[in-house]
Amino acid sequence: MKSILIVGSGKSSIYLIEYLSEKSKSEDFSIVIADQNLNSNIENLLHSNANISFQQLDITKEEATRECIQRASVVVSMLPARFHMIIAKLCLENSKHMVTASYITPEMLALDEQVKSKGLVFMNEIGVDPGVDHMSAMQVIDRIRDHGGKMLLFESFCGGLVAPESDDNLWNYKFTWNPRNVVLAGQGGAAKFIQEGTYKYIPYHKLFRRTEFLDLRTYGKFEAYANRDSLRYRRIYGLEDIPTMYRGTIRKVGFSRAWNIFVQLGMTDDSYTIENSETMSYRDFTNLFLAYLPNDSVELKLRSYLKIDQDDVMWDKLIELDIFNPNKKVGLKNATPAQILQKILMDSWTMKPEDKDMIVMQHMFGYEYQGKKKQIESSLVVIGENQTYTAMAKTVGLPVAIATLKILKGEISNPGVQLPIAKEVYEPILAELKTHGIEFFEYEVPYLGYNPNNILG
Repeated sequence: MKSILIVGSGKSSIYLIEYLSEKSKSEDFSIVIADQNLNSNIENLLHSNANISFQQLDITKEEATRECIQRASVVVSMLPARFHMIIAKLCLENSKHMVTASYITPEMLALDEQVKSKGLVFMNEIGVDPGVDHMSAMQVIDRIRDHGGKMLLFESFCGGLVAPESDDNLWNYKFTWNPRNVVLAGQGGAAKFIQEGTYKYIPYHKLFRRTEFLDLRTYGKFEAYANRDSLRYRRIYGLEDIPTMYRGTIRKVGFSRAWNIFVQLGMTDDSYTIENSETMSYRDFTNLFLAYLPNDSVELKLRSYLKIDQDDVMWDKLIELDIFNPNKKVGLKNATPAQILQKILMDSWTMKPEDKDMIVMQHMFGYEYQGKKKQIESSLVVIGENQTYTAMAKTVGLPVAIATLKILKGEISNPGVQLPIAKEVYEPILAELKTHGIEFFEYEVPYLGYNPNNILG
């Protein structure tokens, strides 16, 4: 019997495991879930399906991990990205296919020739972002080119947000995934993109004041700030000569302007630790970044430094986060400013059990066809059911599951370290995702090219 090994059973794995559990009955394969601790949401599946088993595993124990991999046909790594290479090297050693939702790293790509020589598929970037974004973009880009069109513009945006019915704070935001990634977003170099043939760079301290605005029709207006490198897929997508290419992260309008306060104060810095941070109050922490004016309140100093009026909604957003509270303690020893800010934000932005999340994605394709410039807007919105069956888990887990099964059955067989941009990969996966409610809606819109109403340039 063929077997799928899933290493890691965290929050994003519920749809993945349920899909494969159901398919295992008709397709006759077994599933082994390996983790240090089993996700409680998955326990019922073990009792209801004899094809599924659980094995306790510490992947730092190489021999135990090797033994698990040796018994598998395809290995799915749902571990944090830093552990994928441990799995990849053992898969290569034991001639096993591998699937991950994470970005292809230089270390992973370096295995490509060996993976090809063994006829193996190492499918990466098959979650939502990256993943669904690649497949949905390539589907339209290939269609335009197949009909003789010339690509002029490609803009792509994605965001994990709180669903409208659970949106109950002034920031219109809650943590739907890794809070640390949100706090550190945009750091590590200037964002770069190309606009009308001109390369543009946005340094981190300007990133959240240079946003592009989006309209998702029935869901209203959103904004997006630039991803760090919008050009990394230009060659992979076959868009080396495209005049405009921009990728960004979606938030509700007003979020970026308010988040910029933390950037300007220095609260998102993760490069140093703060003395006696565990005994510090939220108010003390806020005061660290302001001038020493003993006769002025912390509130007055902050408003004066950042030129925020007391009746500005930005001020209300700061008050809502309780950052001036003298009684709440940080409680983190030797913490960085970013770690403390994350702790403060988690008080207000942690999803409640009944809350629903939302994945929003939008692509813009500008192209020339028979001498006329045209533009397609393609949008996706997926809303979660609850904090177990989240939109994030669905849009990450289902593409991973579908690709894994197709590799197991030999329907995806082109070897190498890859992402899902080949037509024979993305077409059937997108078609099946559509049956699960993960569907893009396209509209022809007037060709805009550079839009002067957006804060780019």
